[in-house]
Amino acid sequence: MSTLLSIGLYVFAGLCEIGGGYLVWLWFREGRPRGYGIAGAAILILYGIIPTFQMAHFGRVYAAYGGMFIVLSLLWGWAMDDMRPDLFDTIGAALCLVGMAVIMFAPRG
Repeated sequence: MSTLLSIGLYVFAGLCEIGGGYLVWLWFREGRPRGYGIAGAAILILYGIIPTFQMAHFGRVYAAYGGMFIVLSLLWGWAMDDMRPDLFDTIGAALCLVGMAVIMFAPRG
């Protein structure tokens, strides 16, 4: 599997997890219609399926996914809640992406 495809799967999974969770949040915490919760739950199921297309084993896929989730969560908060990441958020996110790349894409013998 190409690195670009793998990263695309991580981004897609992350958007499904964060977007689905956000819809559930809006329904449960902010009183939006039940359809928000149902749609959010369906999207969260899709999030659970997407990582199975990665070629690595479960533990490695989910360990590396954590780095992508952190970055996407900060970007989501910036886009949806106007909470711009500060310097330390940015440094932490960059460290997480480096960790993700080492876990997922380092050559192994």
